[in-house]
Amino acid sequence: MSSNDDHILATLKILIIGESGVGKSSLLLRFTDDRFDVEMAATIGVDFKVKQLTIDGNRVKLAIWDTAGQERFRTLTPGYYRGAQGAILVYDVCNRDSFRQLDRWIAELDTFSTKMNIIKMLVGNKIDQEDKREVTRDEGARFARKHSMLFIEASARTREGVQIAFEELVEKIIQTPLLWENEQKSKENTVQPHDNENSNEGAQGCYC
Repeated sequence: MSSNDDHILATLKILIIGESGVGKSSLLLRFTDDRFDVEMAATIGVDFKVKQLTIDGNRVKLAIWDTAGQERFRTLTPGYYRGAQGAILVYDVCNRDSFRQLDRWIAELDTFSTKMNIIKMLVGNKIDQEDKREVTRDEGARFARKHSMLFIEASARTREGVQIAFEELVEKIIQTPLLWENEQKSKENTVQPHDNENSNEGAQGCYC
């Protein structure tokens, strides 16, 4: 372990969930590498990236898990949710069905999450395609309030809202010490299947 880790407040496991095609992998790539790949294919199985972030003077290491939205990969579910302190639920503002499916994703999160006070962030992605919008911002905000979630609209293509979505989620987790303090003290983090200490460039995973 590098000496830099001595100054890390916590290692947090963050999930990105939602229907296939809503832009989960694109949001992850924009946040970790500041890139957008217009030809990015659907995730097969699970992708995993590590990034360090400083919030209010506290440095944390994020292990961010992005899973396939297709039903045939759902056998991954229980282990995927285990130990997560935060979850980003993504829908496509241009696809009302992806918004309708959020209830199912929340039910799954509540079923398999091992932390009852997991912090949830709702992200309406693809706002750069305003002419194709099917879900209003107000609808997203109302849904988030109903389920006690943070909320933001974003565009992985233009960067808008992406950084702040992760920052606000992490800030709320830090403000909820019961989510992470005990695990830090015992060093029993369950977030590093092939962790690379070079944070931003570690654990590139597979986008194919």
